[in-house]
Amino acid sequence: MQTRPLVALLDEARRRETEAILRSCVHCGFCNATCPTYQLLGDERDGPRGRIYLIKQVLEGIPATQITQRHLDRCLTCRACETTCPSGVAYGQLLDTGREIVEQQVGRSLLDFAKRQLLCAILPYRHRFAVFYRFARFFAPIMPHHLRKKFVCTHATKPDRLRPAHARRVLLLDGCVQPTLAPGINHAAIRVLDKLDIGVVLAPTAGCCGALSYHLSAQQDGLDFMRRNIDAWLPYIDQDIQFIVTTASGCGLMVKDYGKLLKHNAAYKEKAEQISAAARDIVEILTAEELTGLKPQTSAKLAFQSPCTLQHGQQLNGRVETLLSRLGFELMSVPDPHLCCGSAGTYSLMQPELSEQLLKNKIRALETGQPDIIVTANIGCQSNLQSATTTPVRHWIEVLSDAVPD
Repeated sequence: MQTRPLVALLDEARRRETEAILRSCVHCGFCNATCPTYQLLGDERDGPRGRIYLIKQVLEGIPATQITQRHLDRCLTCRACETTCPSGVAYGQLLDTGREIVEQQVGRSLLDFAKRQLLCAILPYRHRFAVFYRFARFFAPIMPHHLRKKFVCTHATKPDRLRPAHARRVLLLDGCVQPTLAPGINHAAIRVLDKLDIGVVLAPTAGCCGALSYHLSAQQDGLDFMRRNIDAWLPYIDQDIQFIVTTASGCGLMVKDYGKLLKHNAAYKEKAEQISAAARDIVEILTAEELTGLKPQTSAKLAFQSPCTLQHGQQLNGRVETLLSRLGFELMSVPDPHLCCGSAGTYSLMQPELSEQLLKNKIRALETGQPDIIVTANIGCQSNLQSATTTPVRHWIEVLSDAVPD
């Protein structure tokens, strides 16, 4: 794609990076074929190619409008387009840059601004969210339907005690909303890792990975969360901790991106790269093991929903399905597995109508084979899916843990 000088970017390093991304796009349109919002709306501006043009115009000096912002806001950041793109366009990075510039130029309505500020003030903070969630569940019966269904009850198993006596140890990311919504996920991860003679350690001063704030246009807040986590984790990495393990694929993707997002920060560049290099999704840990200590016993039929952050972001498509099949689980075929469920962080709250359409399509696809359980790899997807079906929705590591005898 031919470009003119990117006058909206004053930083020379970012200008060069952004220009390289824009020029790598060859206008082929393959991205639109797998873009969830383009499939729903059929508007070029609601597909990756059209959004790239909008961002290019803004960066070249054409003032952004509310229409520009609306089309960028509608993007799920699912990155299915990156999986499809034959030219390797780093669309996600370009979108973050475009949204940042448009936010500066256009701003927000008072209501939209207040909503975003409220989400940024609650969701990334574990204890605040726990209090808010209990309060919200009490008033859920009088909430609008699209909000009430967000407060469905999840599995409230208390986390297991840690067993750090093993020779091999990993650091487990506790997360911000997951300990409240589904504490059984990390409980299950600890139990399964223990069966494999891997101990688990938690860093008490670590918090949100930064994804929630960063993708709500509060990028500096997101970077602050990243730096705080780096400071909390580095002392463990400098000891005998092998990996930083995540059970939420959205968090895992963000942690793996720390090195890229902080590469222009002289004080944190090398530290961030070290953290990103140590980050692993739980499926990466298990697939590297012999698994002789695991002998799951189950006859349940599973349908796996592969989160966008797992298959498109971390490029781990098929890993969980292969692992579960290897262990003897029966997996149902799921049509259009590349399409997003509509959760996408806070997307279901910010774009409820589009999210609802995507969710209905995803549930229909997942229930095609009439599974006993729907399994996923991300807490946001799990909560979103469970709000639209009576079929149990669980993290795959929980299902595995339950099937492994003591």
